Amino acid sequence: MPLDEAASRRAKIVEAVERETGIDETMVARLVHGFYDRVRADEVLAPIFNARIADWGPHLERMCDFWSSIALMTGRYHGQPMRMHAPLPVSGAHFDRWLDLFRETAAEICPPEAAAFFVSRAERIAESLELGIAGARGLMLRKGERLRPVELADGGE
Repeated sequence: MPLDEAASRRAKIVEAVERETGIDETMVARLVHGFYDRVRADEVLAPIFNARIADWGPHLERMCDFWSSIALMTGRYHGQPMRMHAPLPVSGAHFDRWLDLFRETAAEICPPEAAAFFVSRAERIAESLELGIAGARGLMLRKGERLRPVELADGGE
């Protein structure tokens, strides 16, 4: 597909997303900042994030770029999420909590169509990360199987 045609097609998709959901850069930023405010206050997730993020400003900018790329196809995010997440000491329960906080934030900040859009992508991202982290630990999760805590996956308690 020629670049002009691809760019035109992408622009039409973005226009439809914006029209149908109301998502724009301002909403992306409000969602990201609101969500990470909850994460930093959460007793389950805060220790994991706070142990790895000393300066939240750059992280929030990167997450705004990530969600802008997901929702509005801006292409601003240039990272390797699996490489960053693979060593984390997380389990399926952490992903569940992450999604709970994300759903709550999206419902509070976004109109229903936008919240549904963001949540559907977040669910796919969480599933992909959980499977990727399992693979990095040498595990193959079966359909419906969840990542267990690190100590259990390593044969501990």
